[in-house]
Amino acid sequence: MVWRRRIAILGGAILIGLVALLFARLADWAGASFLGFAARWRWAPLILTPAGFVLLVWLTRRIAPAASGSGIPQVIAASRDPERGMSQLVSARTVITKLILTVGALLCGASVGREGPTVQVAAAIMGYAHRIAGIPLRASVFIAGGAAGVAAAFNTPLAGVACAIEELAAAYEQRMTLLVMAAVLIAGMVSLGLAGDYIYFGAMRQTLSVGNALIAAPVAGLLGGLIGGIFSKAMLAAGTTSFAPMAWLRTRPLLLAAGCGLAVAITGIASGITWGTGYRTAHAVITGSDVPLWFGVAKFVSTLATAISGLPGGIFAPSLSVGAGIGDMLRSIFPGYPPGAIVLLGMVAYFTGVVRAPLTAVIIISETTASRGLMMPLLTAALVADFTAQLVCKERLYHGLSRRFALPSQPDPARTH
Repeated sequence: MVWRRRIAILGGAILIGLVALLFARLADWAGASFLGFAARWRWAPLILTPAGFVLLVWLTRRIAPAASGSGIPQVIAASRDPERGMSQLVSARTVITKLILTVGALLCGASVGREGPTVQVAAAIMGYAHRIAGIPLRASVFIAGGAAGVAAAFNTPLAGVACAIEELAAAYEQRMTLLVMAAVLIAGMVSLGLAGDYIYFGAMRQTLSVGNALIAAPVAGLLGGLIGGIFSKAMLAAGTTSFAPMAWLRTRPLLLAAGCGLAVAITGIASGITWGTGYRTAHAVITGSDVPLWFGVAKFVSTLATAISGLPGGIFAPSLSVGAGIGDMLRSIFPGYPPGAIVLLGMVAYFTGVVRAPLTAVIIISETTASRGLMMPLLTAALVADFTAQLVCKERLYHGLSRRFALPSQPDPARTH
């Protein structure tokens, strides 16, 4: 049993690293292809994007309804009932559909990321590895797989461990430690070996003095947490509100998808920089390039419209892009401060406001920008953002969304925590 378990962990983690790299290449190709298309035919997205949203939502609902959205809520729900979750929420049919349709979403300009879908796919891979080896499924299997997915997607092993503790596991069990650490390290080594020792957003070496940090970090935390909390509240409300127009649209998902696609198309054509993951724009802002002050707001609208449409796709990368836009606004408030450092404060604050996982947010930003000299200001901004977002939206986003994927016999997590 021990050796079979070790083989399952090793084989699953290696495959997670390989699939994450392939998925990253496909996502980059899809995003670049759409940008080229939109540059050549500026007005074509007014037709392509809404039509693509409708088609993708129709395919998702018909083939694999559990493939919709980010993927992280599905892993959280599956971990509550691993055997049934394996057959429904993280089944082969679901994750293959997820991979293909997320690439399709990027091909039509949707504001989605690949990191959340990678978590769902990685959890499925680890689950099948254990099932093939004849090892009973536990929640820790999915949590370890999802953590390895985060590590491989961002090339950030520490963030994978933090995500397992803060986001995927409702209660971190001691026996899970070895599984999580092994899966994360192996998947990270595979990604590192094949893709090279790259830094996701590039190295950012600027730092803040203690005086500057004491002023800028709380302000960034308040602003980012407020806006991030509004995003989470809007996301959760979209699926539950009794507001008549939204309730009417929920019963007509294809019409909702068309409307969301049109909103994304109009925002994208008007701005020219809100398409896709937002990685390039975020990278440019971090390195000192100027973007319009309204970029963060425009990307917020595009990401929210995409997220409530029902498309497969994550919000990690788009959220970091929105955060970069908020950081750009903060640069105008603190003109004498190191600009790159201020942008990172905006990114960590908004990301924390959305996902309510401050440790994960700090480690992701630190590892993806090699900005270890900013750890304390980043942590301060994240903690302030977490507190602020909680005032706006009491429920954590992914855990709230996981209720929509709860299997019939599962208890309502809102009543068990």
